[in-house]
Amino acid sequence: MRGPLAGGALVAIPKRGGDDRAARRRRDGGDRASVSAASHSRTHGRATGLTLAREWTQEERDMEIQRAGAQASQPGPAEWFTGSVRIDPLFAAAAPGRVRGAGVTFEPGARTAWHTHPLGQTLIVTAGLGWTQHWGGPVEEIRPGDVVWFAPGEKHWHGASPRTAMSHIAIQEQENGKAVDWLEPVSEEQYRR
Repeated sequence: MRGPLAGGALVAIPKRGGDDRAARRRRDGGDRASVSAASHSRTHGRATGLTLAREWTQEERDMEIQRAGAQASQPGPAEWFTGSVRIDPLFAAAAPGRVRGAGVTFEPGARTAWHTHPLGQTLIVTAGLGWTQHWGGPVEEIRPGDVVWFAPGEKHWHGASPRTAMSHIAIQEQENGKAVDWLEPVSEEQYRR
């Protein structure tokens, strides 16, 4: 578990339970417990097995349900997509979280432009038959149930195959408020490879 304290500090609690952990905790105002990674490292020889944590307010702990259809679908902008694309926003974490997710549906032949993500991207294919490619690699088929990971900064595109639509869930994190860098369109020659 991970979260900020006042002033943006993080606390670490070793992955141990019971009295052993309680003996190493430092109470700060009775609502936060912390053990520094440095003291854990001195005690255990290395800083492994740490869980970053903090006490959450009741409001922060309350479950939140994002209802289907609560956010309007949007067409994929022509400067970022070729063909007909629909984007359905799914979630965007409140600060300090930075993860976002959207359902994206590509009609046959539709695709993204080349792009990169500063912290990488995960795609979960949910329907249809799609194609994807990273710069310099072959075009790959993707099908429902496939999970695709693009590393931070990896130039790539994804979309539907020429005759079949494709839908996926796209998950990425923002860095300094930015989750994607859009580049040039994928040419017909690149797409048909």
